[in-house]
Amino acid sequence: MPNQKLVIEKDLLQQFKIIVEDWIPKNASIAIAVNDTYVYFGSGSHNIHLEVGTAVKEDSIAYRVLRNPIKTDAVMENTLFDTPYYAIGYPIFVKDQPGALVIVLPPTFSKPKIETYRFLTGRQNEDWSPIPIEQISHIESLQKRTWFYKDGEQYKTTVTLKELQTRLPNIFLRIHRSYIINIHFIKKISRDVTSNFVILLKDGTELPVSQSYMNDVRSVLEF
Repeated sequence: MPNQKLVIEKDLLQQFKIIVEDWIPKNASIAIAVNDTYVYFGSGSHNIHLEVGTAVKEDSIAYRVLRNPIKTDAVMENTLFDTPYYAIGYPIFVKDQPGALVIVLPPTFSKPKIETYRFLTGRQNEDWSPIPIEQISHIESLQKRTWFYKDGEQYKTTVTLKELQTRLPNIFLRIHRSYIINIHFIKKISRDVTSNFVILLKDGTELPVSQSYMNDVRSVLEF
């Protein structure tokens, strides 16, 4: 069925080349997989090659995306080529079939680093104060506003919890959809009457750990 394969490849090029060409490095390669088979491969300049028709290997980026259709990225050792590579996979549909679009980059590629906050500027009444990030005990989302706390005092910030989570240093930990805490301010972790975890901060504040963040909290704090 060579003609069928050619039609698919042209269709894929038209759909996806324009999407990625403006932002991927010139030496990046593009692989597209549908139904556990690679149907397209465009090689960059770092000497890797993939035959169209090759089966998707288990635990490759394409394999992961095909089974869990979310954006996925990782440095891979040898699940696709004979050399390590950095790959970013995206779920797509090709002629109504689920597929994976994989951008293949050299292993030396590193993701742009997002600068972490060194301070947050908070508002009290009509005054604004820049507070060093390490002095903040916890951050709270309440009534569509974000508040952070230092020495028991409350400050309002315009930064959302979602944005804060991506730019806070690793001393901060999300424990609930409404709370992020500074782990240096934890006094103890205990269970409430319903056997859910509660974190007691050094200033006496008690905050619940929600079930959706339980595994992350236990993993980070190692208990």
